[in-house]
Amino acid sequence: MTAEDYLSGQVLLIDKPLNWTSFQVVNKLRWEIRQAFNIKKIKVGHAGTLDPLATGLLVICTGKMTKQIDTFQGQTKEYTGTIVLGSTTPSFDLETEINKTFPTEHITEDLIHDTTKQFIGEIQQFPPVFSAIKKDGKRLYEYARAGESVDIKSRTVSISEFEITKIDTSTALSTSAINIDFRVVCGKGTYIRSLANDFGKAMNSGAHLSALRRTKIGDFKVENGTSIAAFIESLKG
Repeated sequence: MTAEDYLSGQVLLIDKPLNWTSFQVVNKLRWEIRQAFNIKKIKVGHAGTLDPLATGLLVICTGKMTKQIDTFQGQTKEYTGTIVLGSTTPSFDLETEINKTFPTEHITEDLIHDTTKQFIGEIQQFPPVFSAIKKDGKRLYEYARAGESVDIKSRTVSISEFEITKIDTSTALSTSAINIDFRVVCGKGTYIRSLANDFGKAMNSGAHLSALRRTKIGDFKVENGTSIAAFIESLKG
Protein backbone atom coordinates (compact mmCIF):
# COMPACT_ATOMS: atom_id res chain seq x y z
CA MET A 1 0.00 0.00 0.00
CA THR A 2 1.21 3.53 -0.77
CA ALA A 3 1.13 6.84 1.07
CA GLU A 4 -1.63 7.96 -1.26
CA ASP A 5 -3.71 4.91 -0.31
CA TYR A 6 -3.62 5.88 3.36
CA LEU A 7 -4.29 9.56 2.62
CA SER A 8 -7.22 8.81 0.32
CA GLY A 9 -8.64 6.60 3.04
CA GLN A 10 -8.32 3.10 4.47
CA VAL A 11 -10.29 1.04 6.99
CA LEU A 12 -7.97 -0.98 9.21
CA LEU A 13 -9.23 -3.79 11.43
CA ILE A 14 -7.03 -4.01 14.51
CA ASP A 15 -7.26 -6.62 17.26
CA LYS A 16 -6.59 -4.38 20.26
CA PRO A 17 -4.41 -5.97 22.94
CA LEU A 18 -5.04 -5.83 26.67
CA ASN A 19 -3.99 -2.67 28.57
CA TRP A 20 -3.81 -0.44 25.50
CA THR A 21 -6.22 2.50 25.28
CA SER A 22 -7.94 3.07 21.94
CA PHE A 23 -6.20 6.47 21.84
CA GLN A 24 -2.79 4.81 22.20
CA VAL A 25 -3.54 2.47 19.29
CA VAL A 26 -4.54 5.40 17.06
CA ASN A 27 -1.41 7.37 18.03
CA LYS A 28 0.86 4.37 17.41
CA LEU A 29 -0.59 3.61 13.97
CA ARG A 30 -0.54 7.27 12.93
CA TRP A 31 3.13 7.55 13.92
CA GLU A 32 4.08 4.32 12.12
CA ILE A 33 2.29 5.33 8.90
CA ARG A 34 3.95 8.76 8.96
CA GLN A 35 7.37 7.19 9.52
CA ALA A 36 6.93 4.52 6.84
CA PHE A 37 5.93 6.97 4.09
CA ASN A 38 7.52 10.20 5.36
CA ILE A 39 4.11 11.86 5.65
CA LYS A 40 3.99 15.04 7.71
CA LYS A 41 0.30 14.87 8.54
CA ILE A 42 -2.45 12.26 8.21
CA LYS A 43 -5.83 11.89 9.88
CA VAL A 44 -6.33 8.65 11.83
CA GLY A 45 -9.27 7.86 14.11
CA HIS A 46 -11.19 4.95 15.61
CA ALA A 47 -14.87 4.05 15.32
CA GLY A 48 -15.76 3.21 18.91
CA THR A 49 -13.69 3.17 22.08
CA LEU A 50 -12.61 -0.02 23.82
CA ASP A 51 -11.65 0.14 27.50
CA PRO A 52 -7.99 -0.65 28.28
CA LEU A 53 -9.07 -3.93 29.91
CA ALA A 54 -11.05 -4.97 26.83
CA THR A 55 -9.55 -6.62 23.77
CA GLY A 56 -10.79 -7.14 20.26
CA LEU A 57 -11.99 -5.28 17.22
CA LEU A 58 -10.98 -1.67 16.79
CA VAL A 59 -11.99 -0.14 13.44
CA ILE A 60 -9.34 2.41 12.49
CA CYS A 61 -9.96 4.90 9.67
CA THR A 62 -7.26 6.87 7.87
CA GLY A 63 -7.34 9.93 5.64
CA LYS A 64 -10.67 10.67 3.98
CA MET A 65 -12.27 7.53 5.47
CA THR A 66 -12.32 9.30 8.86
CA LYS A 67 -15.48 10.97 7.55
CA GLN A 68 -17.17 7.55 7.85
CA ILE A 69 -16.37 7.11 11.56
CA ASP A 70 -19.85 8.21 12.74
CA THR A 71 -21.44 5.68 10.36
CA PHE A 72 -19.30 2.83 11.69
CA GLN A 73 -19.90 3.88 15.32
CA GLY A 74 -23.63 3.61 14.82
CA GLN A 75 -23.50 0.00 13.68
CA THR A 76 -24.43 -3.04 15.79
CA LYS A 77 -21.64 -4.48 17.93
CA GLU A 78 -21.01 -7.96 19.32
CA TYR A 79 -19.09 -8.72 22.50
CA THR A 80 -18.07 -11.82 24.40
CA GLY A 81 -16.75 -11.90 27.93
CA THR A 82 -17.06 -13.07 31.52
CA ILE A 83 -19.21 -11.74 34.36
CA VAL A 84 -18.34 -12.64 37.96
CA LEU A 85 -21.41 -12.97 40.19
CA GLY A 86 -21.01 -12.39 43.91
CA SER A 87 -18.97 -9.17 44.07
CA THR A 88 -18.83 -5.64 42.72
CA THR A 89 -16.12 -3.08 41.97
CA PRO A 90 -16.51 0.73 41.67
CA SER A 91 -15.49 0.61 38.00
CA PHE A 92 -17.73 -2.43 37.28
CA ASP A 93 -14.61 -4.27 36.00
CA LEU A 94 -11.11 -5.19 37.20
CA GLU A 95 -9.71 -1.64 36.97
CA THR A 96 -10.62 -1.24 40.65
CA GLU A 97 -10.61 -3.62 43.62
CA ILE A 98 -13.66 -5.51 44.88
CA ASN A 99 -15.57 -3.27 47.29
CA LYS A 100 -18.57 -5.45 48.20
CA THR A 101 -19.47 -9.14 48.23
CA PHE A 102 -22.93 -10.64 47.91
CA PRO A 103 -24.63 -14.01 48.44
CA THR A 104 -24.98 -16.32 45.44
CA GLU A 105 -26.46 -19.40 47.11
CA HIS A 106 -29.92 -18.58 45.76
CA ILE A 107 -28.74 -18.26 42.17
CA THR A 108 -29.56 -21.17 39.87
CA GLU A 109 -28.77 -21.73 36.22
CA ASP A 110 -32.44 -21.20 35.40
CA LEU A 111 -32.43 -17.86 37.23
CA ILE A 112 -29.33 -16.76 35.31
CA HIS A 113 -30.85 -17.62 31.93
CA ASP A 114 -34.25 -16.12 32.83
CA THR A 115 -32.68 -12.88 34.05
CA THR A 116 -31.06 -12.21 30.67
CA LYS A 117 -34.57 -11.69 29.24
CA GLN A 118 -34.95 -8.51 31.33
CA PHE A 119 -32.17 -6.91 29.29
CA ILE A 120 -33.38 -7.66 25.77
CA GLY A 121 -34.76 -4.72 23.79
CA GLU A 122 -34.52 -1.03 24.64
CA ILE A 123 -33.47 -0.56 28.26
CA GLN A 124 -32.39 2.28 30.52
CA GLN A 125 -28.74 2.16 31.52
CA PHE A 126 -26.48 4.35 33.67
CA PRO A 127 -22.92 4.70 32.30
CA PRO A 128 -20.16 3.65 34.74
CA VAL A 129 -18.67 6.43 36.87
CA PHE A 130 -15.30 5.22 35.57
CA SER A 131 -15.98 6.17 31.94
CA ALA A 132 -14.74 8.71 29.42
CA ILE A 133 -18.09 10.49 29.09
CA LYS A 134 -17.72 14.22 29.66
CA LYS A 135 -19.71 16.27 32.16
CA ASP A 136 -19.02 19.99 32.59
CA GLY A 137 -15.80 19.65 30.62
CA LYS A 138 -14.35 16.80 32.69
CA ARG A 139 -14.46 13.08 32.04
CA LEU A 140 -16.44 11.01 34.55
CA TYR A 141 -13.40 8.93 35.52
CA GLU A 142 -11.64 12.15 36.59
CA TYR A 143 -14.43 12.84 39.09
CA ALA A 144 -14.41 9.18 40.20
CA ARG A 145 -10.64 9.06 40.78
CA ALA A 146 -10.81 12.29 42.76
CA GLY A 147 -13.53 10.78 44.96
CA GLU A 148 -16.07 13.36 43.79
CA SER A 149 -19.69 12.34 43.30
CA VAL A 150 -21.46 13.42 40.12
CA ASP A 151 -25.02 13.18 38.90
CA ILE A 152 -25.18 10.76 35.95
CA LYS A 153 -28.30 10.51 33.82
CA SER A 154 -29.53 7.21 32.42
CA ARG A 155 -29.67 6.65 28.68
CA THR A 156 -31.68 4.40 26.41
CA VAL A 157 -29.64 1.60 24.83
CA SER A 158 -30.63 -1.36 22.69
CA ILE A 159 -29.65 -4.99 23.27
CA SER A 160 -30.85 -7.51 20.69
CA GLU A 161 -29.12 -10.64 22.03
CA PHE A 162 -27.85 -11.62 25.49
CA GLU A 163 -26.73 -15.24 25.52
CA ILE A 164 -25.12 -17.18 28.37
CA THR A 165 -22.53 -19.53 26.87
CA LYS A 166 -21.04 -21.07 30.03
CA ILE A 167 -21.72 -21.10 33.77
CA ASP A 168 -18.82 -22.06 36.06
CA THR A 169 -19.65 -22.62 39.72
CA SER A 170 -16.37 -24.41 40.54
CA THR A 171 -15.09 -21.38 42.49
CA ALA A 172 -18.34 -20.96 44.40
CA LEU A 173 -17.32 -23.39 47.16
CA SER A 174 -14.48 -21.18 48.36
CA THR A 175 -15.45 -17.67 47.29
CA SER A 176 -19.19 -17.82 46.42
CA ALA A 177 -18.21 -16.44 42.99
CA ILE A 178 -19.95 -17.70 39.88
CA ASN A 179 -18.25 -17.06 36.53
CA ILE A 180 -20.57 -16.59 33.58
CA ASP A 181 -19.41 -16.44 29.96
CA PHE A 182 -21.70 -14.47 27.66
CA ARG A 183 -22.29 -13.07 24.20
CA VAL A 184 -24.08 -9.74 23.67
CA VAL A 185 -25.26 -8.01 20.51
CA CYS A 186 -26.08 -4.37 21.13
CA GLY A 187 -26.43 -0.89 19.70
CA LYS A 188 -24.36 2.27 20.05
CA GLY A 189 -23.62 3.58 23.53
CA THR A 190 -24.17 0.31 25.41
CA TYR A 191 -21.78 -0.24 28.32
CA ILE A 192 -21.18 -3.94 28.93
CA ARG A 193 -19.71 -3.06 32.34
CA SER A 194 -23.02 -1.46 33.30
CA LEU A 195 -24.88 -4.47 31.94
CA ALA A 196 -22.79 -6.74 34.19
CA ASN A 197 -23.48 -4.55 37.21
CA ASP A 198 -27.23 -4.39 36.50
CA PHE A 199 -27.33 -8.13 35.79
CA GLY A 200 -26.00 -8.82 39.29
CA LYS A 201 -28.55 -6.48 40.89
CA ALA A 202 -31.38 -8.14 38.98
CA MET A 203 -30.53 -11.42 40.73
CA ASN A 204 -30.39 -9.81 44.19
CA SER A 205 -26.63 -10.15 44.21
CA GLY A 206 -23.73 -8.22 42.73
CA ALA A 207 -21.54 -8.64 39.67
CA HIS A 208 -18.62 -7.19 37.77
CA LEU A 209 -16.93 -7.77 34.44
CA SER A 210 -13.70 -9.78 34.47
CA ALA A 211 -13.10 -10.07 30.71
CA LEU A 212 -14.44 -8.38 27.58
CA ARG A 213 -13.74 -8.84 23.87
CA ARG A 214 -15.38 -7.05 20.95
CA THR A 215 -15.88 -9.50 18.12
CA LYS A 216 -17.92 -7.53 15.56
CA ILE A 217 -18.85 -4.02 14.43
CA GLY A 218 -21.46 -4.21 11.68
CA ASP A 219 -20.01 -6.55 9.05
CA PHE A 220 -16.45 -6.18 10.36
CA LYS A 221 -15.17 -9.21 12.32
CA VAL A 222 -12.20 -9.47 14.68
CA GLU A 223 -11.01 -12.67 12.99
CA ASN A 224 -10.35 -10.57 9.89
CA GLY A 225 -8.30 -8.13 11.93
CA THR A 226 -4.58 -7.95 12.56
CA SER A 227 -2.36 -7.26 15.54
CA ILE A 228 -0.57 -3.94 15.92
CA ALA A 229 2.78 -5.69 15.44
CA ALA A 230 1.61 -7.42 12.24
CA PHE A 231 0.31 -4.13 10.83
CA ILE A 232 3.61 -2.38 11.53
CA GLU A 233 5.44 -5.25 9.84
CA SER A 234 3.21 -4.92 6.78
CA LEU A 235 4.27 -1.29 6.39
CA LYS A 236 7.83 -2.45 5.77
CA GLY A 237 6.77 -4.49 2.76
